[in-house]
Amino acid sequence: MPRSAIINVMVQAAMKAGRSLARDFGEVQNLQVSLKGPGDYVSQADRRAEEIVHAELSRARPGYSFLMEEGGVVEGDDPQHRWLVDPLDGTTNFLHGIPIFAVSIALERQGTLVAGVIYNPAMDELYTAERGGGAFLNDRRMRVAARRELSDAVIGTGIPHLGRGHHGRALIDLRNAMGEAAGIRRLGSAALDLAYVAAGRMDGFWEDALSPWDMAAGILMVREAGGFVTDRSGGQDMFDTGSVVAGNEAIHRALLKTLQKPAP
Repeated sequence: MPRSAIINVMVQAAMKAGRSLARDFGEVQNLQVSLKGPGDYVSQADRRAEEIVHAELSRARPGYSFLMEEGGVVEGDDPQHRWLVDPLDGTTNFLHGIPIFAVSIALERQGTLVAGVIYNPAMDELYTAERGGGAFLNDRRMRVAARRELSDAVIGTGIPHLGRGHHGRALIDLRNAMGEAAGIRRLGSAALDLAYVAAGRMDGFWEDALSPWDMAAGILMVREAGGFVTDRSGGQDMFDTGSVVAGNEAIHRALLKTLQKPAP
């Protein structure tokens, strides 16, 4: 499948950062037995990956702005374009030697998502999407799953951890979804959750308290794979609200309805 110039730039950056993460990931299990633990090492791996992405993208498209998990906002000379970068989505998985993590890069043009790349180096899975051009997994076109009933669906979610998110609301959502879905999954990487929805591996996904870099590339992938993405109120303010709900048309609608239910 021929790729556009901008996707090639993003793929090169993601895969170079991914190779760095893969090398670091190989050392994590060795560090599990140390007294200090691997936390500092993983933080360094995260920063190294972000520095690689920033350098690669800046060289290819000088002047574009950045919004990055570690580096925050970097204003460029070109106000029309902005990169959204998560160099290591799934840090806790990485920390514990679980091979579900990814580099996520998205590009906005005048506030509209136009390209996205998500790369899981541990599984060598490359997800790409471009506005109007479809979504692909290792160059094979992706489509969202066709299931129409929550009772047949596997739904992904995020579960807020210590010190983050509204645990009470999350438990209500989980209880309501458990009562209607065939299965609930928690992968630990919102970027890959959304990529899995685009690939038809999961039928839907919801999570709250996300940052734009967590979901930007995945939002575009789901849409380009024929799916629907909104915030939990059904609007398009995902970056402002931090909430995202995704699926095909039927599952997305049913999931929104489920998430609006009160505590059982």
